Amino acid sequence: MVQAPPQKLTLQAFLERPETKPASEYIDGQIIQKTIPQGKHSVLQGEFVANANVILKPNQTARAFAELRCTFGGRSTVPDAAVFVWSRIARDADGEIANEFELAPDWTVEVLSPKQSQTKVTRNILHCLKHGALMGWLIDPQERCVLVFWPDRPTEIIDDPAQTLPTPEFAAAFHLTLGELFDWLL
Repeated sequence: MVQAPPQKLTLQAFLERPETKPASEYIDGQIIQKTIPQGKHSVLQGEFVANANVILKPNQTARAFAELRCTFGGRSTVPDAAVFVWSRIARDADGEIANEFELAPDWTVEVLSPKQSQTKVTRNILHCLKHGALMGWLIDPQERCVLVFWPDRPTEIIDDPAQTLPTPEFAAAFHLTLGELFDWLL
């Protein structure tokens, strides 16, 4: 007797399921649960969102969100930080921040956790770039570097503590060196 291959879960069926802790993502018909953030991951994520918002939010340039589900291009992922230009922030009928974001962030930031697949995280960043993101960062605390992904040029590896990290044009006012980023861990 020949068995039919297992049916892949649809994106809609995934979105109807209850949320998990840590969050699960829908990638290529499969549910993949994110790893539980540990200390360094948690600090870098929180400090990035807070510092980005101090610079970008007051003038309504952009807003950074931690662990925001973004559903687009047949996937539903939860970047560690998603930054949206102010005019692209999903809003409900009352003008408040919407619960559902069905678009790619303008800037996606991931923090690599111990034992986490760099390939999986890189694929999520590349998916965002394919669907309109202007930049992606992969922060690697163990290697003390940041990989900077662009939609139209080669990936950069920033590993000099004195080097200022590149940002998308809309976030030009957000200045941060690699050393300052990792000083958040002190």
